[in-house]
Amino acid sequence: MPAETNNLLGTYLRDRRARLDPAAFGFAVGRRRTAGLRREEVAQRANISPTWYTWLEQGRGGAPSADVLNRIAAALMLTDVEREHVFLLGLGRPPEVRYKATEGVTPRLQRLLDALEVSPALIKTATWDVVAWNRAAAAVLTDYAALPPGQRNILRLIFCDPRVRAAQYDWESVARFVVGAFRADAARAGAVSEVGELVDELCKRSPEFEALWRDNNVHVHGEGVKRLRHPILGPIMMEYSAFGVDGRPDLSMIVYNPATRSDADRIRSLVTSQPVQSGRTPSQLTLQQT
Repeated sequence: MPAETNNLLGTYLRDRRARLDPAAFGFAVGRRRTAGLRREEVAQRANISPTWYTWLEQGRGGAPSADVLNRIAAALMLTDVEREHVFLLGLGRPPEVRYKATEGVTPRLQRLLDALEVSPALIKTATWDVVAWNRAAAAVLTDYAALPPGQRNILRLIFCDPRVRAAQYDWESVARFVVGAFRADAARAGAVSEVGELVDELCKRSPEFEALWRDNNVHVHGEGVKRLRHPILGPIMMEYSAFGVDGRPDLSMIVYNPATRSDADRIRSLVTSQPVQSGRTPSQLTLQQT
């Protein structure tokens, strides 16, 4: 079996360092036998032993620690997805999640939401702030554009908005599920510390939330059935599915499909007759078109 197959991590590290410009890092270019950084230069930038780094590339250095892989990733200027690949090759698992507050969704992702004519769909952060939605979501769930950005939070709506609470067929079950799924999402995205302020606020505003939060239950959002008492449509049933956004652990998408043709027809009629619109938070409007 070729050495490259036996030592995938070493092969990948060699390839990455060969793509870097020594001059960009302050190293003398001079006469080099190969392109890119030398092994000792990578080791210097990562603050590890040159001998050990050489062994690692040669596949005889043993399993590296997570700390060492993080330093090598920084030394090689790896992107988040490249850093994850290095961890998968070196340790067989992804790195610990580093939560980053969302910078919004791309116009392309918004267009995906908008293509779902009768299926309410939204994108939320790990702290359950709604950052993008389509017209069906605005008509059936909540007109998020009518709310200040700071109030476009699913937990705030469920626990603090009487209108949203009244729309739920079994509010207690919905609330219990939402809190458990929120806790799991925040932990998965590495945002446990970031949700502290929101949790404190909701504990003060809602005794029900405080009690459910203290239960420490977790749930997977996954898929299921959503039943609503809509003020215009009346009883409506939808099947929902939750999806991760690849490369964005801070975001997830939820799509609600009408459960019956009648539900779909009524949603279509409402969307076409109501002055609601899809949207993104204002800070997202400056994003590069991608």
